[in-house]
Amino acid sequence: MKEIVCKLLVIGAGPGGYVCAIRAGQLGIDTVIVEASRPGGTCLTVGCIPSKALIHAAETLDATRQMANGKNTMGIRVEAPSIDLSGTIGWKDGIVDRLTGGVVGLLQKARVKIVSGRARFRDGKTVEVETETGQQIIRAETVVIATGSDPVELAALPFGGRVISSTEALSLRELPSKLIVVGGGYIGLELGTAFAKLGSEVTVVEATEQVLPIYDADLVKPVTRRLVERGIKVFTNAKAVGLSDKGDALVVEGSGGRQELPAEQILVAVGRRPRSVGSGLEDLDLDRSGPYLRIDDRCRTSMRGVYAIGDVTGEPMLAHRAMAQGEMVAEIVAGRKRAWDKRCIPSICFTDPEIVSAGLLPREARALGYEVKVGQFPFTANGRAMTMQGEDGFVRVVARADTNLVLGLQAVGSVVSELSAAFSMAIEMGARLEDIGGTIHAHPTRSEALQEAALKAMGHALHI
Repeated sequence: MKEIVCKLLVIGAGPGGYVCAIRAGQLGIDTVIVEASRPGGTCLTVGCIPSKALIHAAETLDATRQMANGKNTMGIRVEAPSIDLSGTIGWKDGIVDRLTGGVVGLLQKARVKIVSGRARFRDGKTVEVETETGQQIIRAETVVIATGSDPVELAALPFGGRVISSTEALSLRELPSKLIVVGGGYIGLELGTAFAKLGSEVTVVEATEQVLPIYDADLVKPVTRRLVERGIKVFTNAKAVGLSDKGDALVVEGSGGRQELPAEQILVAVGRRPRSVGSGLEDLDLDRSGPYLRIDDRCRTSMRGVYAIGDVTGEPMLAHRAMAQGEMVAEIVAGRKRAWDKRCIPSICFTDPEIVSAGLLPREARALGYEVKVGQFPFTANGRAMTMQGEDGFVRVVARADTNLVLGLQAVGSVVSELSAAFSMAIEMGARLEDIGGTIHAHPTRSEALQEAALKAMGHALHI
């Protein structure tokens, strides 16, 4: 098979990789992208998109059940609903298929050559790809490593049988009667809550003293309250030891001693690890930061002409971070002057209710030596939230006490994920409390709580 020679080779067609390739193609760079499975990566195929589809289906079913049971106060009555999980998964797969097809179309439009197969490095400029038609050799001036990440497997609970990762959880065709989620981070709680709404009996086992340990207690309280209301059992400061002798229960050790929790399925969601071993990467002798590839402010690795982006470079493992890195690297390869100068990367937890955070939490700001002002406005005082029966939660602003410069913005509540863009833009543009408080926010919207939080931090909120 004839060798391919190109200016830019991107390995991995996840959010970072395909955005890098598309932007490079737009800039006229001769680009090849290699992907072992479908374009879109974890986020599009077995992560962000399919999980949000399942979460939405679960929320719709749950809301309909509440109407059928007369538990809503809007006066709506419906017949008792049911769930065909196989049909739901089919609907989810349809969304994924359309989006992956869209990515392929965008790559083709940008004149990017797509090679399907698993790449293995021969050296820093050459890879061999096992394709359906044989081995393909690709030589490039510049290489971008965008290989992504995989779910972390516990030695005591290897994947297989009733022990599954988030990937398998999103493809289940039958609803498990009893589901145990090992790991109370955002992946575990998002999927655990969704399955509880679909009808599973869910138990969460978390090793730390609080679920969602990356957030402070104020943000997490509305979520834990809703978990209790849903009947989801939560064990904190508890360690998953392994399967019982019969293999039908999870053995857990905690403050109450050792106990067995019966389970039909056990979802292990304790994090993700970079896909930085294999494919000949270890032979390149790239500098590492723990398990991650070490990069500078231009995503350059320790080897000339080799870049790395996305999950393989470390936290935060977020698709939008990878996309921004991919776009930047493409422009650097095209000769433009770019460097990573982002002030914040928003994170969202699609639990019930949702959590969104941009910039610094209050504790983080104080740890950096700032004296801060904190303004918090509850959705119980927001008209739009009340009309949507989603008034549980608040918006919070963290600002420097001396200059009123906004350092962080957080919210917990129904559909607050949609506030993430406003939060990030405020911080990126160096907004002060006066900027947010003096901006007219449309009424009635949840976004008014952002303005009110800023006013509260300045000492004169209008509606509380």
